[in-house]
Amino acid sequence: MSYQRRTFESRIDYSLILPVLILLAIGVLAIYIAVSHDYPDNVWNIVGQQIAWIAVGFLISFIVMFFNTKFLWQMTPYLYVLGLGLMVLPLIFYNDSLVASTGAKNWIAVGGVTLFQPSEFMKISYILMLSRLLVQFLQKHKKEVRTLKLDFLLIFELGLLTLPVLLLLALQSDLGTALVFVAIYCGIILLSGVSWKIILPVFLTGAVLLSAFLFIFISDGGRAFLHNTLGMPTYQINRILAWLHPFDYAQTTTYQQAQGQIAIGSGGLTGQGFNVSNLLVPVRESDMIFTVIAEDFGFLGSTLVIVLYLLLIYRMLKITIKSNNQFYTYISTGFIMMLLFHIFENIGAVTGILPLTGIPLPFISQGGSSIISNLIGVGLLLSFSYQNTLHDERKEKLPLVRKKVVLKKLK
Repeated sequence: MSYQRRTFESRIDYSLILPVLILLAIGVLAIYIAVSHDYPDNVWNIVGQQIAWIAVGFLISFIVMFFNTKFLWQMTPYLYVLGLGLMVLPLIFYNDSLVASTGAKNWIAVGGVTLFQPSEFMKISYILMLSRLLVQFLQKHKKEVRTLKLDFLLIFELGLLTLPVLLLLALQSDLGTALVFVAIYCGIILLSGVSWKIILPVFLTGAVLLSAFLFIFISDGGRAFLHNTLGMPTYQINRILAWLHPFDYAQTTTYQQAQGQIAIGSGGLTGQGFNVSNLLVPVRESDMIFTVIAEDFGFLGSTLVIVLYLLLIYRMLKITIKSNNQFYTYISTGFIMMLLFHIFENIGAVTGILPLTGIPLPFISQGGSSIISNLIGVGLLLSFSYQNTLHDERKEKLPLVRKKVVLKKLK
């Protein structure tokens, strides 16, 4: 029986690429609208940069698609160490004016030119490393009964990989990105099968601590205590104030959030129309990009973006389930948790549900580091789908086992 060899194009998961392409197109369109009003002289320069970053991201994603399990497994420790090394650089090479405006040293800048944000790439390396360690741990203890002691040991070992990342982010004063890593960490722990006897008390403790923090924050002298005694940065205090009282300080510290919420509300059901902007929202081409979509395309346009994200995550889950590979499963989980947190936090922040943390909207916000990092993640999922297809092809090519029948001559 002959078999026709499939080409690599036929193994590409186009149902995963399609929602990503639409989101990227929406992003380029939204960035064009934002910068055409805010920086009219630099429209094509900024939009062109975004398209160039997308092209680079797709090129890297295409290469990553051909990574097999063995290669990915072997490369993971080196990528993790490289990521940590890159995260040290913003502490040495940074832009003073950028640090003054954002309060964080999270971008590498040389000679006044801002290059890239290492923590964005570290997210992928971190997901890979946690997934690798988890697979190794489960294989090492597969013959043992799962006890609370083993669960605590797993949490501790995963925490050892997380601690250097969070320490570097603390030195960079980048709380928003630190929360992304915590979300990835929690997602992988939940999937690892850790007992609810551990998870529930930790969750309740976190809820109590958060409630206590908010109580102190809103009490008389509470913010002064947090700033002077605990060293909480002023910009973080202002962001929480902007979340709690966005219109009380609308002309000063909460101007961005107040303007953003007004812009979203002004869009109505269908929006004000393409390239219409009646309000100034600072940095709306980046962290506040959702306000552009809501103002110009309204509730329907905003809903379309959310539906595309849900479709993308659904497709990722299907690939994960089909792969039947532990390493792939944990990598997918980490990447999905990363995307979900970015989407939930960004949209939640611009609509006033959550505090603003400076987290970009995946595939839409302006920024090369974020775009390329997210497309590398998509490349990993494409790789899993590609390997699934190869596995199915090999199964189809297995020869049939025929039982040998010996006929004895009758005498």
